[in-house]
Amino acid sequence: MSPATTDTRSVVFAGVGGQGTITAANILSQVLVAHGFDVKTSEVHGMAQRGGSVISMVRFGEVVFSPLVPHASAEAIIATELLEGLRSLEFLAPGGRLIASRTRVDPLPVLQGVVKYPADAEERLLEFAPESIVVDAADIAREAGNERAANTVLLGILSTSLPPDEVEWMAVIERLVKAKAVDANKAAFVAGRRLA
Repeated sequence: MSPATTDTRSVVFAGVGGQGTITAANILSQVLVAHGFDVKTSEVHGMAQRGGSVISMVRFGEVVFSPLVPHASAEAIIATELLEGLRSLEFLAPGGRLIASRTRVDPLPVLQGVVKYPADAEERLLEFAPESIVVDAADIAREAGNERAANTVLLGILSTSLPPDEVEWMAVIERLVKAKAVDANKAAFVAGRRLA
């Protein structure tokens, strides 16, 4: 990634309640803390338990003063859903990259027929940020053993642009993920790293 660099780096997670957006942000935060960074996080839940929008922000560096990511300053956006990726583009820095799952979750206004889900969501994402990557994260996670590990596939892709090594990531995944899902999440993470 080659966005404008500052002492504080930022990653924004955007998704829908139930997709593991907050879990993914927590894994990243803990990996960065273990690596020695000062880390600040922030979360916004919009009816997260009912499929509403969820945004988590992770900022890290030598010293971080604010948990909020300023507009146009995130080096990466991790989107577990395409429309949520579009909604969060305002945070992406010039030269930044969006890492998104091809998953579609219709929000309430779409379900009610008030608005239409943008058929060209993926194209719009790639037009805005050409260095972005959009993958079938749920399918990759299913092959790894658990479709719900799609968020970890996206983390695997992100991980190749950050200082912590694979061993550090695996240690945090083991600690934060439920025991029955650890192996699938590890496999999903490795699959994501290979994609990157």
